[in-house]
Parts: sequence; C-alpha cells; structure tokens
Amino acid sequence: MSASSSSQFPFIRMRRNRRTDWSRRLVREHQLSVNDLILPVFVKEGDSVVEPIDSMPGVNRYSLDTLVDFVGQAAQRGIPAVAVFPVTPTERKTEDGDEALNPENLINRAGRAIRQAGIDIGLIADVALDPYTTHGQDGVIRGDEVHNDESLAILAQQSVVQADAGYDIIAPSDMMDGRVAAIRVALDAGQHENVQIMAYSAKYASAFYGPFRDAVGSKGNLGKGDKKTYQMDPANTDEAIREVQLDLAEGADMVMVKPGMPYLDIVRRVSEQLRAPTFAYQVSGEYAMLNAAAANGWLDRRAVMLESLLCFKRAGADGVLTYFAMDAAEALQAGV
Repeated sequence: MSASSSSQFPFIRMRRNRRTDWSRRLVREHQLSVNDLILPVFVKEGDSVVEPIDSMPGVNRYSLDTLVDFVGQAAQRGIPAVAVFPVTPTERKTEDGDEALNPENLINRAGRAIRQAGIDIGLIADVALDPYTTHGQDGVIRGDEVHNDESLAILAQQSVVQADAGYDIIAPSDMMDGRVAAIRVALDAGQHENVQIMAYSAKYASAFYGPFRDAVGSKGNLGKGDKKTYQMDPANTDEAIREVQLDLAEGADMVMVKPGMPYLDIVRRVSEQLRAPTFAYQVSGEYAMLNAAAANGWLDRRAVMLESLLCFKRAGADGVLTYFAMDAAEALQAGV
C-alpha cells in the first residue's frame, strides 16, 4: 500500500464519535433515567424500625412509620413506583396462608398508610402466598403438590383486598396457571377496573433469590423444598414466550422477567416479539453480588450499578425493579 493510500486508511473510523463526551451523548442509543426505576421495599411490624438486612447491604426492613418516610424520599427523588413486600410474623402464618386475605394485614396497612400520607407515587402489591404460609410455597398444598386451581381463588381474593387498600398495580409472583385471568375478573367485579396487573410472567426457579427470602423470613419455612413445579426451568426460552403470551391474553397490562441480568436474553425476546410493556427484576442475589464485590474493592459500586441498569434498557426493558433505585436516582439526578 502506498503512503498516500495508507494515509487515507481507514476511511471509516468508529472512534470519531467516541472522542468527546458531547459526541458520545449525541449518538447514544439507550438512556437510563429515574423514570425507569421501581423500588422494592420491605415492611415489618413495630415502631421506629429501620432494620438492616445482612445479606443485602444498604437495604432495610421498615415499620409502617419509617416506611412512609422512606417512600416519601423515593417520591422526592422522582422514582415512579414502589413494590411492597411484607415480613409476616411467624404466628400469623398458616398452612393455607389465611393472613393474605386479612384487610388489616401488614401489606394492606402499609398501602393505606402511604395513601393517607398523600405521597404521589405508584404502589405495587405482591400477590403470592409464600409470605403467609408455614411451608413457604406460593400456593396451598394439597397432598404432595401445590394445588393450582384452589390457589387461584385465594390469590384473586388477595388481589381485591390489596386494591381496596389503595394499591395501583397488582403483581402476581406466584406462577400459578390462569391466575392473571382470575385476578382480572375479581378486580373488575370488585369495581377495580383501573387497577393494573404487572404479571411475573417469566419467573424462573432461580438460585438468585436467597437474600430476598432472608429479607421476608420465608427461607426457613421453605427449608429444603423448592418451587420447580411451578416456576420456570432456567434452561427454557421458548416456554417464556408462551407464558408471557398467555398472561397478556388473560389481561396483564405489563409483564416481567425474573431474575434480571442472567436472563437478559429472555428480556430481549419478550420485548421484541410481544411488544408489550416489559419489566425486569434485578433480584436480591444480583444486588448482593455487586455489593460484595464493591465492598472488597474489586468493583466500583456506582459504576457497575449504573452499567447493570443500563444493560436492562439495552435488552429492551421498559423499567427495572432494583434495590439500587434510591442510589441510582441520586446518581442520575447528579448527572453521573
């Protein structure tokens, strides 16, 4: 190659658009904003409680009074919604999870307290029986299995009492077949036609849930049991599409993939093929791993936090449930 031709090579230089900050911002394909964040919160009985969760550094269990304050802070940071998970006292857990139907249970009192405080934020209620059962399964047990159809009736009733308590979005995480339709019918009959359903549609039987079960106190109830008969096999992808299609046909307004980063391929397929509002849950195990690496000085916590959340957007997620939501909102508002 002659000197003249070599001086003109290469004609296409991909690095040109990367040379300056302003240029990188101009050509950026995906953006992460506070509007993409949903904050999961844990509520427990008591007064003035802010109880750290050992396996989830920076995440706490809150009593009703401190929860209201914390949710108010989330709203001030522009976070659109919080997802509430109750730590049910052991003495209120039963074989059939009757406490789930109690209008005065912890999650329902939390919803009413936040609403009465006048905080302008979306409220998402978890629908499943595992916080309320002595065995830690998401439905009722009959014989040797979790009984699908009997569980549906209970989940539908649970959804109505949560909507009565002021929740805007019902989020069934149980993975029973047909539960979205059962919940939609029950909500409409209860004059909650405008309450949305965010279905945990592709929820896998994952090993990444351990710290969450510590947080809500269900790990000891589940013991050596598992949820493989109703949560999805991590080896399957086509099945996830079928699950999401069914939930959408049954009336889901939004769908979710859980866990998050290990299943970004599922997020991509769901988003591209079904074109429905798609969310991902950056679960407790993902959060714990990143924090542990950062605590050891192996990773920059803020950098990996924001990069991991951007990955969800790149994969096609419309939003992310993440325990990083408060820190991410602060970083994004600071322009980091």
